[in-house]
Amino acid sequence: MEPRIWLIAGPTASGKSALALRLAAQTGGEIVNADALQLYADLRVLTARPTPEEEAAAPHHLYGTADAADGWSTGRWLRAAEEVLAHIAGRGRQAIIVGGTGLYFHALTKGLAEIPPVPGDVRRQAANDFANLGEAEFRDRLAAADPAAVARISPGDRQRLTRAWEVFAATGAALSDWQARTKPSLAAESWRGVVLEPPRDVLYARCDARLEAMVGKGALEEVVALADRGLDTALPAMKALGVAEFAAHLRGETTLAEALAAAKTATRRYAKRQLTWQRNQVPDWPRITAGAPAEQWTQWKSATDQSS
Repeated sequence: MEPRIWLIAGPTASGKSALALRLAAQTGGEIVNADALQLYADLRVLTARPTPEEEAAAPHHLYGTADAADGWSTGRWLRAAEEVLAHIAGRGRQAIIVGGTGLYFHALTKGLAEIPPVPGDVRRQAANDFANLGEAEFRDRLAAADPAAVARISPGDRQRLTRAWEVFAATGAALSDWQARTKPSLAAESWRGVVLEPPRDVLYARCDARLEAMVGKGALEEVVALADRGLDTALPAMKALGVAEFAAHLRGETTLAEALAAAKTATRRYAKRQLTWQRNQVPDWPRITAGAPAEQWTQWKSATDQSS
C-alpha cells in the first residue's frame, strides 16, 4: 500500500519545513504541524514558523492555532491532528506531518495513554516527596510500583519521575501499564517516516544564524507582547527558546549580545536533546544526513524510493 502520510522529524533548524514544502509541491499534499510551539499564534518569529508566503504555497494546518494563554497538551494536539488528517484523507490528498516534537510522533505511531486527570493534591504531594526523599530514594520507591518507568527515565528527570509516581498514586496502576494499553493513531501501512540529521557543525551554525536573523525580524517585539500580557511563566509558550533570554535583556538585566549568546546556547542544547530522542526513539527511520536543501531532497527521494 502506498503511504498517504509522510512524517518528517528532525531537530530545530535542520531543514524540515523546506523539505515538507517541496514534498507538498510535488505531491499536492497538505502540511500538518508537529511542533509544540509553532502551535502558538504569538510565536511566529521565535519559533521560525513558515512565512505567510510559504503557508500560501501549500495548505498548512495547526500553525498559529492556539493563543499563548492556552497551553496545549500532547493529547489535545493529537485529537486536533486526527481531525485534520481525516479531512485531508477525505479530500484524497497526502498529508505531510513535520516538526520537532518527539512526543507528537510517538503519539501518532505508538499511541497515547488516556490517563485520568491527577488531582492537584496528589501532584503536590509527589513534588514534596521528591524534594524530601531525594532522587535516589524516590526512584527506589517508584521502582516497586513501576520498574519499567524507572528503567527508561534518565537520571535527573524530575518531571517524568514525579509524573510516573503521581499517576500510580492517583490511579493505583503504573504509568507503564497505562501506556501499554494504547494503540497508534496511524495504521502501520499508512505512513512513512524520515529523520533529518545534518552534520552537527552545520546544524549549530544554522541555529546561531537563525537566532541572529530573528532579532531583526521582530523577536524582541514578540517577547514584549508576551510580557505585556503577564502570562504564567509555566505556560508552554513562555518556555519557547529565546523568550526568557530576550526578556532578561528587555528588563535591563543583560545586554542584547549576552541575551543572544544565552539563547544560542539554549538552542544548541535543545537541538542536541532532539537528536538524542531521535536516536533512541526512531532508530529505524531513514536518515537524511545532508545539510543543503537540494541534497536533502535527493536523499529523501532515495530513502523513500521516490522518482524525480
